[in-house]
Amino acid sequence: MRKPTGRGGKTGRPRTAAAPVKPLKKAAKGRVAKPAPRRAAGELRAPAMRDARTMDRRAPEKVVRGGRAQVGADAAPGSASRGKYVYCIIEASQTLRFGPVGIGADPSEVYTVHYKNLGAVVSDAPREVLDSTRENVLAHERVNETVMREHTVIPMSFGTVFKTREDIIELLRSAAEAFGDVLNKMQNKLEFGLKVLWDRDQAVREVESEDEDISRLKKEISGQKGPTYFARMQYGRLVDAALHARSEQYVAAVLDELRDVSVASRINKPIGDKMIMNAAFLISRDHEQAFDKKVKSVATRFDKLTFKYTGPWPPYNFVNIRLKLERA
Repeated sequence: MRKPTGRGGKTGRPRTAAAPVKPLKKAAKGRVAKPAPRRAAGELRAPAMRDARTMDRRAPEKVVRGGRAQVGADAAPGSASRGKYVYCIIEASQTLRFGPVGIGADPSEVYTVHYKNLGAVVSDAPREVLDSTRENVLAHERVNETVMREHTVIPMSFGTVFKTREDIIELLRSAAEAFGDVLNKMQNKLEFGLKVLWDRDQAVREVESEDEDISRLKKEISGQKGPTYFARMQYGRLVDAALHARSEQYVAAVLDELRDVSVASRINKPIGDKMIMNAAFLISRDHEQAFDKKVKSVATRFDKLTFKYTGPWPPYNFVNIRLKLERA
């Protein structure tokens, strides 16, 4: 995976899933805009089972390196007080072991539980609600990062714990068709994140100088000695409208540039006043370098904006499966 780039217009070069994952670089400087997102590929709902167990939360954006998968014997089932923590679902007909990279003070052994050609990547864990501490979240992401190097994954939300191995097999059996459909749609695809920020004060100064009505109102307000409430209200509305239109133009331009090198995109809600775009892109593995090159080019062109570019991730934003497991 890759860190955000620094403010010099460069982004970190993405690595394929089979290669060692390098740390993310710092945020890059560039500039952007905002159109309607394309329909996300692979959004499905699994056939309902009974009881409630959902997979709709996204884990925080952080990943740690792990080891390579090996074919081997299944791990021991664990004691009666231990459950099974599920990290992701993959397509695999043989039992795999990924080493001691799982959740726990002493990293737990990670392995697969199978139903036909589906495998749940799991480790033994306490039967309790896990705290979303930094260590636990990083362990969750470490496992997904390890597995996605060689497999297409359906990521489970953080904290998904089942009581027994049989419960996991029932999950795979009952949702086999939905899992298979999503794995087919997500085959050899990765997610990259792109956040674009601007200097809002600078943008305000630009619209004040370029828009005649805003410029006139500002002069009137600064020259009036009496109450200026209504003039200020009108000025604020015009500035907000101008900033919104400008940010949408930036986002639209960036998405248009990246459309040909991505399978799908999704626009999430920006965070704070500085962020104008918070997007996720679904990329084919064989187009990863082309996407990386295009992001660098766009960041260089839009030099008034700051780009924060991260990935690769499991396709969190492009998989929407809600599952229910029957209680024993």
